[in-house]
Amino acid sequence: MKTVFSYVKPYKWPAIIALCLMLVELSVELIQPLIIARIIDHGIIVKDLGTIGYWGFILIMLAISAFLSGIINSYFASHTAQSFGFDLRNALFSKIQSFTMATYLRFPTSGLITRLTSDVQQVQSVLFMSLRIMLRAPLAAVGSLMMAFFVNPKMALFLLIGTPLLMIFLYIIVKKGVHLFGEVQRRLDRVNRVLQENLQGIRLVKAYMRGNYESSRFQEVSNHLKVDTMKALRMMELIQPVLLFVMNVSLLAALWFGSIDVSNGSAQVGELVAVVNYALRMTGSFSMFAFIINALSRAKASSERMEEILLIESGIEEHTQSEKLSPTIQHSESIRFEHVTFQYPNTKKPILKDVSFTVATGETIAIMGATGAGKSTLLNLIPRFYVPTSGAIYINGQHITKWPLEKLRSMIGYVPQQSMLFTGSIYDNVSWGKQGAEMEEVRIATTQAQIHQTVENFPNQYETRVGQKGVNLSGGQKQRLSIARALIRKSKILLLDDSTSALDVKTEAAFWDAIKGERATMLVVTQKIRTAKGADKILLLDEGQVIAYGTHKQLLETSEVYKQIALSQHEREVDA
Repeated sequence: MKTVFSYVKPYKWPAIIALCLMLVELSVELIQPLIIARIIDHGIIVKDLGTIGYWGFILIMLAISAFLSGIINSYFASHTAQSFGFDLRNALFSKIQSFTMATYLRFPTSGLITRLTSDVQQVQSVLFMSLRIMLRAPLAAVGSLMMAFFVNPKMALFLLIGTPLLMIFLYIIVKKGVHLFGEVQRRLDRVNRVLQENLQGIRLVKAYMRGNYESSRFQEVSNHLKVDTMKALRMMELIQPVLLFVMNVSLLAALWFGSIDVSNGSAQVGELVAVVNYALRMTGSFSMFAFIINALSRAKASSERMEEILLIESGIEEHTQSEKLSPTIQHSESIRFEHVTFQYPNTKKPILKDVSFTVATGETIAIMGATGAGKSTLLNLIPRFYVPTSGAIYINGQHITKWPLEKLRSMIGYVPQQSMLFTGSIYDNVSWGKQGAEMEEVRIATTQAQIHQTVENFPNQYETRVGQKGVNLSGGQKQRLSIARALIRKSKILLLDDSTSALDVKTEAAFWDAIKGERATMLVVTQKIRTAKGADKILLLDEGQVIAYGTHKQLLETSEVYKQIALSQHEREVDA
């Protein structure tokens, strides 16, 4: 919890003020029985109205001061807790943004969402309650016991009955509670994952009429969450009856022997009333312990999950330049792979095996191969989403690891296989590719991507709102907007991962014609011979290995696999 709660440091003064005000409330609460005892012994019993009025007035003033302290305490406690939650949430988000892709894939998306929402909320609530009420319970219990000893040590001694057993009992409960609530949060991750998958694939669910199956799947994970939550809460519910039983036994003992002392004249009525009052306050404080331990157990479990993210040191993208780049040289090649092998973490089989090829500056290379051949993985190595297991990649003659990450990726325009649009306007989505892009730049990019005219036909044109993940657009429209977002960057390297698959023949042909003027080195993953024919060279992969590299005409003559692909798509494609 230390790392998580270190984010409270910037707000230590509001937190200190809140604690001081809470102590004012507590002090009033502890002084009140003494004043009541004085009113009884020196006012009511001797019928001294002046003493009753004097101490009664002080009691009222103290109550007002406690009331005002509580209001101001709420303000500072809320400010501290909300600011802490804001900073913690931002720190988690920033840390996740810095993950390498390999690190990111270690955590399910639903688990990361839970950490940024539910887990942050748990610790934020505990901080607020600690500054507002939670610390009062243990302090009130200890303070009441000390004040009881100050009033009458003999009667107060009975309030200590069973304290050692209570401490052992609470320790065991807290230890088990942290484990149980950690499991509850993990169950919540699974519920979020199933929910996320269902909502993302809602069209598929409806098309296949799998609503009942999805409902039963959700009910299953939801039931596991319910069972584990009930198990954790039942454990917490044991606390209050045990604490109350022990405290009530102590209170009865104090009352019994205290009444004997009053009868013998060795104690005053006011003292007995004060000790009983303190005993009741202790009992009330202990009755809050179930709630406090419940909250602390949840917060500890959540903080451990968040610290797992915050304390990750390896697997973080390095944005600083460790070595100086060599002086700028005019290289004939833009990208060079030398014996590159890549294997995903925690897998046994390499995805790419001894891949070598060179792409000249301004060339367009089509990458082809069966599903799982390693085409997308090859593209992902260029922006350093992943680091090769062995071998080397050179960009403009420089080893890829010598490029500062920001500079490297600023040269690259990337269109992923699955088109990803953000909630916002069409203008927002296209200009997202270049900070501060002007409308004219957006229009040029969309014109090249063959989507400008379509956008102009929308009622709100470029201000048309795009639903979550572009749900209100067709597949082809989403692909063209994704392409426009990459084109607006005017990148030196353009990576297109099967990003024209949803375009019709005429639109795709117009697109390739429109970007002929771009002086970018392009790597295009495609399954279409028609698209590959237009490239300067074709790289053919099979099970992660390069089995052919050359022009369309050369591959028809030298590669039987490529020839079969061409024949399978259209017999006329075989003609060079």
